[in-house]
Amino acid sequence: MSDTSLPPVERAPGAKPSLSRRRFLNLAGVGAGAAVTVGGRSALAAPAAGAPDPNIVPVPDWTRTLGAPVNENPYGKPSVFEKDVVRREVTWLTASSQSSVSFTPLYALDSVITPNGLCFVRHHGGQAEIEPDKYRLMIHGMVDKPLVFTLEDIKRMPGRVNRAYFLECAANSGMEWRGAQLNGCQFTHGMIHNLFYTGVPLKTLLDMAGVDPKGKWVLAEGADAAVMTRSIPLEKAMKDCLVAFAMNGEALRPEQGYPVRLVVPGWEGNMWVKWLRRLKVGDQPWQQREETSKYTDLLADGRSRRFTFVMDAKSVVTSPSPQAPLKQKGPNVLSGIAWSGRGTITRVDVSLDGGRNWTTARLDGPAMPMSMTRFYLDFDWAGQELMVQSRAMDDTGYVQPTKQELRAVRGTNSIYHNNGIQTWLVRANGETENVEVG
Repeated sequence: MSDTSLPPVERAPGAKPSLSRRRFLNLAGVGAGAAVTVGGRSALAAPAAGAPDPNIVPVPDWTRTLGAPVNENPYGKPSVFEKDVVRREVTWLTASSQSSVSFTPLYALDSVITPNGLCFVRHHGGQAEIEPDKYRLMIHGMVDKPLVFTLEDIKRMPGRVNRAYFLECAANSGMEWRGAQLNGCQFTHGMIHNLFYTGVPLKTLLDMAGVDPKGKWVLAEGADAAVMTRSIPLEKAMKDCLVAFAMNGEALRPEQGYPVRLVVPGWEGNMWVKWLRRLKVGDQPWQQREETSKYTDLLADGRSRRFTFVMDAKSVVTSPSPQAPLKQKGPNVLSGIAWSGRGTITRVDVSLDGGRNWTTARLDGPAMPMSMTRFYLDFDWAGQELMVQSRAMDDTGYVQPTKQELRAVRGTNSIYHNNGIQTWLVRANGETENVEVG
């Protein structure tokens, strides 16, 4: 017989630097236990026995009058009733809004492709505004022929491709290393998005320049005020990196690197240099700020892991979660996302009792390498407390670890590469909060 009791938990603390559960719920526009009122009654309440539903029987106002014309919004907008589904910033996380982050509202999304206007944003020196006709990309260093490309040069190159990849900041879930902190999957896991990128293989450009056989690394540099620079192994650059100019079928958004960015599939987002302006081939890494003082992993014994490029398999349940609490007893759908920088997600298991028992979830939609996968679990809820977890596996055999397993190896000094299993405590009234299994 399976053990249905729940293990003890450690809850997110209420004092700073944590944000309270209720504040996060209010930020999301879904206050705990709130119900929308329609016609003087709760929209969640069933009409009286035998009484007609007032939202069905009368002809509604919107059916009595003509609607907006076809070109009311030349570039479409979401419904006004979805106004709370937006990126959000946690102002105390960084000293400056120009070097800050806003988070994708994962709790409100479904499928696997992130809408362009909801992709998380991370800047190190603010957003660069580049005129497309003045854009230039230079390739130099250990090459036979230094080259400069315009935007039109890149767009007319042969071999254009479309690829779906996730981009995850290495610091995603970084606040959770020492315990449950931020209450909402938008804030614990929202530094990620998944898009179709259009561009040309980086290999195409490097081949045109002719790489010196002694070349081993490529330095990618951005045109932003931070002059973001990262060293990328030449092997990776020639394997699957893209020079991209479009996302989800349209030009890159300015905050995502317009007009051109680098795409480094499966590797930490800091390497996906935006506003790409320079590529230099060399025989060793450049030891830039973003790969020495930052984006290294400090271990308990004082040593640091460096060049930890790959984002390992990870998952999170997006509903139920603190910003998407359960509202009805009976049939419900648990939903979440999984991804792996090592390859393709092949399986996700879900636990409703804190990891004592596991059920294999249903994967739905496209399953592509280094791209998000959506999973679902249909379940009945009778109002009992749940402790919800998900555990992802990929086609290399990698299994997402628990936070305790990660800490046993790496301690609690890290910021980056936290892919530990997330736990949500669902209370009897449906409210949900970030906790850890004790």
